[in-house]
Amino acid sequence: MQLHALAIFLATAANVMAATNEPCIGSGGRAGVCLSTSSCSSAGGITIDGACSADPAGIKCCSKASCANGSAGNCRWQSDCGGTSVSGLCPGPAQMKCCSSAATGFGGYSAPAIPGVGACKAVAVNGAKALVAAWPGRVRQIYCTRDCACPGTSDHCCGKAIDFMCSDGGGVPTMSGRQLAEWAMNNRGTLNLKYVIWGQRIWSPSVDAVKAWTSWRTMEDRGDVTQNHWDHVHVSFN
Repeated sequence: MQLHALAIFLATAANVMAATNEPCIGSGGRAGVCLSTSSCSSAGGITIDGACSADPAGIKCCSKASCANGSAGNCRWQSDCGGTSVSGLCPGPAQMKCCSSAATGFGGYSAPAIPGVGACKAVAVNGAKALVAAWPGRVRQIYCTRDCACPGTSDHCCGKAIDFMCSDGGGVPTMSGRQLAEWAMNNRGTLNLKYVIWGQRIWSPSVDAVKAWTSWRTMEDRGDVTQNHWDHVHVSFN
């Protein structure tokens, strides 16, 4: 097992932290943000327990069901809004805004370029094609290789991993990756899946039973949206 993967597998609940101002699933399955209870309350939101793993006391998942941006106004990450977004009406960071639409709004991107077989191995190229075909419009960009010697510390070094960027930009949070990640899990055999990471959680067919993303193994807080995999789904292949 590569060192990068081993480090992931050894992450335990004792050192798992969900970063403040990063996504979570709030009350009623709504888009939420990990926030102090006082900040949530002052912005008109409500909190639930247990959705921001192992955070210090006072940090909980905050969501706000309605806000003043049309009759369907609701608080969600701007990247996931199918309508207009207005600032200053929702708890959390600037990218959590009041959306005018009740529609899901995920994606809507042009088909991403998929690398050819070469440095990016056939198993990864085929996996990228399969996921993009299954979820048209949901992946904005694809990355395969990284400038590092194989085997290195990542499956990207050997061209056997794909990052499926599924928000409006790098470092921009989204909730849309959950469906892509669970699809990879459910199609593990066809994909020759090694493991999949989304939203600070990891799933591997060699370790885990098939289950909802909310029950996947949690990972340590790596410090930002991208490293915690809130703007892309990482899929490694055998």
